[in-house]
Amino acid sequence: MLEQDSPIRNVIKSFGLVFGDIGTSPIYTLSTIFLITRPNPLNVMGVLSLIVWTLIILVTTEYAWLAMSLAKKGEGGTIVLKELLVPLLKSGRQIALVTFLSFIGISLLIGDGVITPAISILSAVEGSLLIPQFSGTEQWVLISIAGIIAIALFSIQAKGTEKVAGAFGPLMVFWFMSLAVSGIVSIMHVPSVLKALSPYYAIRFILEHGIAGFFVLSEVILCATGGEALYADMGHLGRVPITKAWSIVFVALLLNYLGQGAFVIEHPEVKNVLFGMIFNQSRIIYIPFLILSIIATIIASQAMISGMFSIVYQGITTHIMPLFKVDYTSSRLSSQIYIGFVNWFMLISVLFIMYEFQESSRLAAAYGLAVTGTMSLTGLMMTWIFYLRKSLFKTAMSLFVSFIDIIFLLANLYKIPHGGYWSIIIASLPFIMILIYTNGQKRLYRSLKPLELNIFLNGYKELYEKISKIKGTALFFARDINKVPPYIVHTMFINNIVYEDNIIVSIVKCDNPFGVIGYFKDKLANGLRLFEIQFGYMEIINMEEILKEAGIDEKAIFYGVENIITPNFIWKIFATLKKLAPTFVQFYKLPPNKLHGVITRVVM
Repeated sequence: MLEQDSPIRNVIKSFGLVFGDIGTSPIYTLSTIFLITRPNPLNVMGVLSLIVWTLIILVTTEYAWLAMSLAKKGEGGTIVLKELLVPLLKSGRQIALVTFLSFIGISLLIGDGVITPAISILSAVEGSLLIPQFSGTEQWVLISIAGIIAIALFSIQAKGTEKVAGAFGPLMVFWFMSLAVSGIVSIMHVPSVLKALSPYYAIRFILEHGIAGFFVLSEVILCATGGEALYADMGHLGRVPITKAWSIVFVALLLNYLGQGAFVIEHPEVKNVLFGMIFNQSRIIYIPFLILSIIATIIASQAMISGMFSIVYQGITTHIMPLFKVDYTSSRLSSQIYIGFVNWFMLISVLFIMYEFQESSRLAAAYGLAVTGTMSLTGLMMTWIFYLRKSLFKTAMSLFVSFIDIIFLLANLYKIPHGGYWSIIIASLPFIMILIYTNGQKRLYRSLKPLELNIFLNGYKELYEKISKIKGTALFFARDINKVPPYIVHTMFINNIVYEDNIIVSIVKCDNPFGVIGYFKDKLANGLRLFEIQFGYMEIINMEEILKEAGIDEKAIFYGVENIITPNFIWKIFATLKKLAPTFVQFYKLPPNKLHGVITRVVM
């Protein structure tokens, strides 16, 4: 939810929260491109022009303008696009297709989230090779240092980053200032690189190089990695601060890329372009700049980790992911959360990726597939929304952007045999989990055979009049009040456990991202009330507090536990996911001394 800070403070915050990934891409983008392209002046001008127009089309146009015009209560991201698109669709097949595409988008973002910290931290650490004393450092030492930094970063997540997060924005402002100044100094030596702002050089490069120029696009996309964060993180700070910050970041990136290009024209033998440029400009400031670059990559990684926590939490509240244990790391900000499973999965994956690829240049050769996949899906879903809303100009622009996205995606397909398959493998893990979990939940719901409300009420009224009641209030939970879960039926009708006051709590996900309301609905019968909680799919709620505010002082809380029996391998995986994940009442941290789990045996 938007934090109530001054506009300037939110702009500064967005530098650290939103632009860490795209802000650290100058460390490795040009160095990677000129591993596969001869660094002669014409090629440099063509590559620079491609970078300039990639940033204009894929970041400024697609995300800063088109995507950020599609918000729901100020929130953005793949799930928001799905929530905006589904109500506009009429056919069930179209809704199923959009849901499937959103699953792919979420999975690709998670795959991207693993590679970003690995390439950012490793490429910054490799900058130490230009220091004469460290020039002979072996690669395994650099990987170890990068790994230690990653372990330290992921290890502090459980304690929260609220205390140090305030410094992220100002540090990244300083980083972008450094990029801009170093770029200007270099441009002054070869001012002709400013001509690369014209798309003429980009078009000529592609036409002259043919298929080889097409494949260069797969490395050019590295300059736009992190662009999707503009839209995904919009809910944290708002559209205006992010777009204002982007205008500054955009200029700083352009100046630095043009400066790097000027440096390559003068020093075509350079391998690590950004660090080589800084080292050449002033050896005195090189070590401080190297330290700053490592800090910037840590901040970029932190933003990605926090983003992953948010994406998974949205997946939990929209019922597409299991109820992973969620901890709140801030007493002041409800949005500051920690999900242990996600944290350790990302750390193991990051360390594995570093070990597998060894060098940032090899990692960059596999990077970009997930990014372009996400961008293409975003473009297609945006086009569909604008078309259904009859916004013709935006439909045309979004269609053009989607076409460019797909070109970049096709160019990145050649990376699959060169390590890009790891991006697909990592993204496939959450994708398979989502498919198994969502289909398993549907099958489980059908297998449980819930009781129709009117049939339940007939039996309840008769039972309530006959048996002696337990004093106090008992809580029961049901997703849909019209379908009473078997555990409530077993508790009351078979075990004859009926309290004087029985409250069925129904939890309803709203279409809006935020908002929480809890209220009593009409009384169902004597001693039986219905309490409904409605909350946004990005809202982090305190269940116990909501119940207390409504004046509910429960003596016991009953909940269902499914004991799944199945010969099917897929459903065995689903059963394992259910066992490993916290139960509903554990997820919402209800008082353990009041909990009573009722086991229902289910054959799937």
